[in-house]
Amino acid sequence: MGPYTIKAPFDRQKLQVSLSAANDRINHLEKIGNKDYQDRVARGAKVSKADRFTYWFSRHYLLVINLMVLVYVGLPLLAPVLMKVGLEFPATVIYKIYGGMCHQLAYRSWFLFGEQPVYPRAAAGVEGYLTFNQATGLDETGLLAARAFLGNEVVGYKTALCQRDMAIYGAMLLFGILFAITGRKWKSFPIWAWLLVGVMPIALDGFSQLLSQWAAMPEFSFLQPIFGWLPYRESTPFLRTLTGFLFGFTTAWFGYPLVEEAMADTRRLMATKIAKIKQNG
Repeated sequence: MGPYTIKAPFDRQKLQVSLSAANDRINHLEKIGNKDYQDRVARGAKVSKADRFTYWFSRHYLLVINLMVLVYVGLPLLAPVLMKVGLEFPATVIYKIYGGMCHQLAYRSWFLFGEQPVYPRAAAGVEGYLTFNQATGLDETGLLAARAFLGNEVVGYKTALCQRDMAIYGAMLLFGILFAITGRKWKSFPIWAWLLVGVMPIALDGFSQLLSQWAAMPEFSFLQPIFGWLPYRESTPFLRTLTGFLFGFTTAWFGYPLVEEAMADTRRLMATKIAKIKQNG
């Protein structure tokens, strides 16, 4: 209402006063022929390109989001495929781009085209699989070496995102698809349930692993009195994938319906505006 604003709670009288004041201002602007006001009125009487884009996006935002997530989670899968067919340069570009968003430690990543889908650390205790050290000969405590190792013809080639990140974004994509095919009618996941099911498992798995390993390192000896009671642990591929999936799926379930509510309001507003303008010729 121009410079006039009201905040809840307000009653009928306050609303009438505010609207009356705003109406008086409009009459004054029309009387003096204020150019800025006239330009705004003229723009409001037309369907602009911005209006059309806003209306289109409010109707197709979910397709846009799903395509973006598909690309984001698809490129890390494309990288090992490119390595396999000998296109190392584009594969390396993908690894470098995603290297700024993920640790890419080989013993915490999925592998394609190799003898095993994973090569975990010995500390993970995953039976039936060669450990990262056994398969590559690399020291499992060397973070830089594990990050730089992309794979080879024998062990395969790692994805450009770690197991947990692949599960997070894969789960978000899955929810986005389900949300779309069910007519975007799901209610938002309760925040308490998101914290309990989505956040707590990934936090417990990640931080218990991190803090237990830090406390065991000489350079972090100051953490020993605080976290020394934690048993040294290395999470398994299953736990990383499960906790990542729960976090990604519930986060999308919590957020996407809220976005839909906002977009539904935008659709109604723009549809009403467009219809009125067409009706007025």
